[in-house]
Amino acid sequence: MYSIDLYNSSSLTRLTNNEGIEHNLRLSSDEKHIFFQVFPITSRNRKFNNTQPRLCSIDLTNGQIQNWGKGFEGTVNDYAIRSEGGVFILGQLGTNVQIYTQQSPLKYLFLERSWNGTYRSISSSTSKRYSSLAFLYSSFDRPEEVYFIDHIDELRSAKAITNENQLLTKRNLPRAKLYKWISNDDDRMIEGILHYPPGKFERKNLPLLALIHGGPIDANLNSFYPDWYSWAPLAATEGWLVFEPNYRGSTGYGDQFLNDITFQPLSRPGKDILAGVEYLVKDGIADPSRLTIGGYSYGGFLTNWLITQTTRFNAALSGAGGVEHVSGWGTTDFPIYVNTLFGGFPWEIPQIYAKESIMNQLDKVHTPTHIVTGVNDIRIPPDQSFILERSLNYLGVPVKLLLFPNEGNSLNNNPWHGKIKVREELKWLEKYGHMSQVTTTN
Repeated sequence: MYSIDLYNSSSLTRLTNNEGIEHNLRLSSDEKHIFFQVFPITSRNRKFNNTQPRLCSIDLTNGQIQNWGKGFEGTVNDYAIRSEGGVFILGQLGTNVQIYTQQSPLKYLFLERSWNGTYRSISSSTSKRYSSLAFLYSSFDRPEEVYFIDHIDELRSAKAITNENQLLTKRNLPRAKLYKWISNDDDRMIEGILHYPPGKFERKNLPLLALIHGGPIDANLNSFYPDWYSWAPLAATEGWLVFEPNYRGSTGYGDQFLNDITFQPLSRPGKDILAGVEYLVKDGIADPSRLTIGGYSYGGFLTNWLITQTTRFNAALSGAGGVEHVSGWGTTDFPIYVNTLFGGFPWEIPQIYAKESIMNQLDKVHTPTHIVTGVNDIRIPPDQSFILERSLNYLGVPVKLLLFPNEGNSLNNNPWHGKIKVREELKWLEKYGHMSQVTTTN
C-alpha cells in the first residue's frame, strides 16, 4: 500500500510490507487511519502458515499497523467503520456470517445477536449524528434482500426495504440443513449443507450431487443467493439432493483447518468429501447407484481429482478446473498461491506435485465429464480444460467441453453464460446421473 501527495506527484510513500493481497481500503472518520482487508498468501519464513482473511488498520501519523478481530477464530468477510469509533465486522464462523462490533483492536469482538444466516455488503453512516446501517441478508429459507436500521440495537427487528426476491417466497422451494460427519483419517469433524428437493425434506435414498465450492479459501453458507456458482437450490429443484461440503481448507473453522491442506491440496480435501458421501450412503440418505459430483474453479480441481480416485460417480461437472499443476503454475496469474497450497515451487518439491497430480492418473477415469471454461480465464487458463477434454476423448470416456467467449474465471461479462452453464450441466446430470458406473475405490 502506498500514499501519494496529490500536490506533489513525485512524493510516493510505501505504507505496508505485507505478503498478502490488500484490498477494500477505507479512511477512518478521524482521517488518521486507513482500514484494509488482507488476503494472506504465505508467511515471511516460508513455512506457509496461512491465516484466514483478516482486517487491519494503519495509523497514518506513525505507520503502526494493527490487526482487528481479536479472539475471532473465523474469517472477516467485510467491515464498516462505526461513526462513534471502531468497526462493524461481518465475521464467518461455520456456515453463518454475522455482525460483530469491535471498539478498538485491543478489545474483543462483540457478537450482535440476531438471526442465523449470512449478512454481507454492510454499510454504515459516517456522520457522528447518525449511526444507521444497511446490509444484505439471507438464509436457507429467506431470499436475499436489503435491510436498513437506524441503530445496531434494532438488528433483531430489522425490516427489509426491498422485495426483489419476493416471488421466491411464494414457491415451493428446497429446504436445507447442516450435515456433519467424521474424517476417516483423523476423526476431525467436518460439516456441510444438504439441500433437499421440494417436498422431500429428510427423505431417504435420494439421487445425490456433491457440489464443491471453489477457493479453497471460501465456504458454503447459510444463505439464499442462487446464481450460476451457488446453484445448489436450482439443482435441488430438479430433484437432486445437493451436498455442499466445507472440506479442509474452507474458511470459518480456524487457521489450522485452513492449513491442513498444505502439501496435500487435493488429497486431503478429497478424502473429506468422499467420507461425507460415504456417510450419506451409510445413513441411507443418498442412493449409492445415483451419485454425481461437480464444482467450479478449485471445485473443478477437486472434481477432476476425485474422478481419478473412484468410479462410483455416474457423472461429473468440471468447471474451470486444472489437471496439470506444473504448467498451471507457469500460466496462472496467481502462481504464488499455487506455491502456498503445494508448499513450494515445482522444482523444490516435485514429489508433492507428482503425488497430487491429476494428469498422471487420468487413465483411471471412467466418469462421463462435462467441462466448462472461459476462453479468457487467466486464473485457471483454458488449456487445462483442453488437456482434460483431449485426454478423456483418447480414453473413450464421454466428455463435452463448453467454451464461453470473452469470459474470465468469474463468468461475469454476459449474464446468459451463467444460465447456459447451469442449463447444460443439468442436462448432463439428467443424461448420465442415473446410470450406474462400476463402483471401485483406489
